[in-house]
Amino acid sequence: MAGLYVHIPFCASRCIYCGFYSTTMLELRSRYVDALCREISLQKTHPLIETIYLGGGTPSQLSHDDLLRLFTYIYKVYPVADDAEVTMECNPDDIQPSMFRDLPVNRVSMGAQTFDEDRLRLLHRRHTSEEVDRAFDILRTDGIRNISLDLMFGFPNEMMDDWVHDIEHALSLQPEHVSAYGLMYEEGTPLYRMLEQGKVSEIDEELSIKMYDTLIDRLTAAGYEHYEISNFARLTDDDKARHRSSSFRSRHNSSYWHDIPYVGLGAAAHSYDGHSRHWAIADLKQYITAIESGRLPYTEEPIDESTHYDDLITTALRTREGLDLDKLSPPYRSYLLAQAQPYLDKQMLAITGHHIHLTRQGILLSNTIMSDLMHV
Repeated sequence: MAGLYVHIPFCASRCIYCGFYSTTMLELRSRYVDALCREISLQKTHPLIETIYLGGGTPSQLSHDDLLRLFTYIYKVYPVADDAEVTMECNPDDIQPSMFRDLPVNRVSMGAQTFDEDRLRLLHRRHTSEEVDRAFDILRTDGIRNISLDLMFGFPNEMMDDWVHDIEHALSLQPEHVSAYGLMYEEGTPLYRMLEQGKVSEIDEELSIKMYDTLIDRLTAAGYEHYEISNFARLTDDDKARHRSSSFRSRHNSSYWHDIPYVGLGAAAHSYDGHSRHWAIADLKQYITAIESGRLPYTEEPIDESTHYDDLITTALRTREGLDLDKLSPPYRSYLLAQAQPYLDKQMLAITGHHIHLTRQGILLSNTIMSDLMHV
């Protein structure tokens, strides 16, 4: 069994990989979908698929006909589980009534980021706060019962009251899932240039930590399970009665964190089979040309035991359950426990059953802890 990730590297106006503008986008998108279908046919194996995730850019920019063609081909070639989780990333302003008709999509992930109009403009987002609310109404009317909402905190000049307002607005929509991340100033972005020019400044680290703590407190109090460093899933009454994890955890993303193989389709998409990983060329034009010529433009890397150990540290340790020690060979288990001991003593790590995991205190130093536990 495996997850299927389909990378759709398109934005509203310009493709981040190829530079084509919107006037040529319709033709390019259709050609890209043709290439995705051809890539599927060129693959040697087609494992059972339990999750499908369309993301990486803005899949909601594809036409309904292109999406229907893509899903039809996926279901024709791959054996797909009857209860498969099928997620599509969408811009709030792209959501339209009946847009998922005849499509197997049963989960939608939306990047609200914030409900403040000034901060949305700072991020160059196309949507407004009102359009997020409207999108929720449309999705509920159309029968989507699993919606994930992305939030962001740590904006320049953002105060705690601003962040609490965003959290409360999000909770009023009653999403099944919330992902929240601190604002990152990534090199090459307009926001990074503004930082370099002194037009904006990074938020105080202490305030950022308090915002994260507030996020955890507010969401857990509202009945959400904090199951991964940045992710929260609503607990249903049945979940609570059965004392089990949330039914709304992202099954697809959980496959990455729990060492489950996955297949990647499209430019820059990665795949993992448990023994090796490969990734396709990122340049969109080169990807399409290679696929059209019948060649899979992959770079492959075998995964040795040391690499696999480091991968587990940086993925499984992000989760509520943590890393299953039984997955490690005796030498690597001994190495991990020796490296972890100082953090176990400080109660930043804990061992429950056969799993080692971060405590709430440890989450705040997760990058440092993971770095110290790695075998590089």
